[in-house]
Parts: sequence; structure tokens; C-alpha cells
Amino acid sequence: MSSLLFDLTVDKSTKKVFIVREFDADLSTVWDAFTKAEILDKWVAPRPWRSKTKYMNFKVGGKRFYAMVSPEGLERWSIQEYTSITPKSQFKMHNAFADKDENPELPGSEWEYNFSEQNGKTKVSITIYNESQERLERMIEMGFKEGFAMSMRNLEEVLAGGHQK
Repeated sequence: MSSLLFDLTVDKSTKKVFIVREFDADLSTVWDAFTKAEILDKWVAPRPWRSKTKYMNFKVGGKRFYAMVSPEGLERWSIQEYTSITPKSQFKMHNAFADKDENPELPGSEWEYNFSEQNGKTKVSITIYNESQERLERMIEMGFKEGFAMSMRNLEEVLAGGHQK
């Protein structure tokens, strides 16, 4: 069992999800894992699903359009728009489910990621604000907690093995 910190809390009264996860890797490596499509696609989907990025432009005003793809080929698309970036420290984005033609299903959610490194370990703190109670409930019903925990384990494996394909 990993001794690395992992905490995920849902606060229905504020429509927020709080996540804190520690990784046994340096800040630059963890930052890249969250901000480069070719690395994101290796870990962000809970198995047996996989992630497929159609395009990603990591800059303020830029977007990532990607799908979670089931083993049977079912695609669940999302679009993310980056609203703030402080390199190797923090970024914010708006996230919405979408159809294959990039039409967002609103309301969406606001994600804030904060990164810090101490003693060779990197801590990522994520706050997700859902624009509606219904969206928060849908996230929970879709197995967000379990899926996110699985994705974090996938990322731990990617970080342990490096970025090689």
C-alpha cells in the first residue's frame, strides 16, 4: 500500500470536490504529467477505459478536447479551457462534458490545480467547483471518486516508469 497522501472530499453544500495527492516524483515531472497530452493520455482514464486527446493547447485561452474511450469503443468527450496558468505552480480550467462535435454540455465545472514540492515529493491539490448541484451529483453517480483514485494509481505507475512509450 502506498504511503503517499491521497484525500478526496466532497462538500455538497458548496458543490466542491477537494483532492490532495502526493507523488514520489519531482515537480517538473508531475507538472508535465498534468499538462502534456501524450502523458495525460497514459494515465487519466480509469482502466479499462483509455484517454484519447484530439487536440490540446496548454495556454491561457487554449483548450484540450479529449475522450474517455471504453473497451467497446464508446467515447465520452470533454472539453477543457485553460483560464489561468502559473508554470510549475498552478493552473485553472473550465471543464464540460461535450459531444463529438465539441458542443459543451453546460453547466460545467471549474478546476484549480496547485503544485508544490517538498523533500523530493510533489503534492497536487485540486479543487473542483461544480456550477450546479445536478452536475456534482452526476459526477458522484458516474463513479468519480473510484475512477479518480484509479487514475491517480495509473499516474503513479507512469511516474515510476518515466515518460517512455
